[in-house]
Amino acid sequence: MATFKRRIGDSASGPTTFVSPSTQFVGRIAGAGPYVFCGSVDGDCDIDGSVTLAAGARWIGTIRATDVVVSGEVDGDVVASGRVEISGTGRVTGSLIGHSIAIAEGAVIEGDISVTSGLEPTRFEEKRR
Repeated sequence: MATFKRRIGDSASGPTTFVSPSTQFVGRIAGAGPYVFCGSVDGDCDIDGSVTLAAGARWIGTIRATDVVVSGEVDGDVVASGRVEISGTGRVTGSLIGHSIAIAEGAVIEGDISVTSGLEPTRFEEKRR
C-alpha cells in the first residue's frame, strides 16, 4: 500500500540545511536536498529538493525548487516542478507556478497562478499550528 504525505516536509529525506532567523544572505543559491530559510534572502535559488520559507522570513528574488512551502514573504516568483504550498501567513508578490498548488485561507497572492497539471489550485484551512 502506498503512503501519501499531505505536507511537503513530511516526505523530505536526508539532512536539512537551515538558515537562521538572524542570517541575511545576498546572492545566488544552488544545491540539493531540503532547505529551510528563517532569515532574509536577496537573490535567486535553484534547488533540487524542497525549499521552506518560514513565517517571518523574507525573500527577494526567484525561488526555483522541486517543492516550495511559503509561510513568510516573497517578493518575486515561486517556481516548482512539483508542489507549491502557501500557508496562511504566506505572502507572495509575484507569480506562482507549480505542478500542484495549495493555498491556505489567509494567504496573500499578488500575481498570476499557473498550475502546470491543468488542475485548479487547492484552497485549504490550516489546521496545524
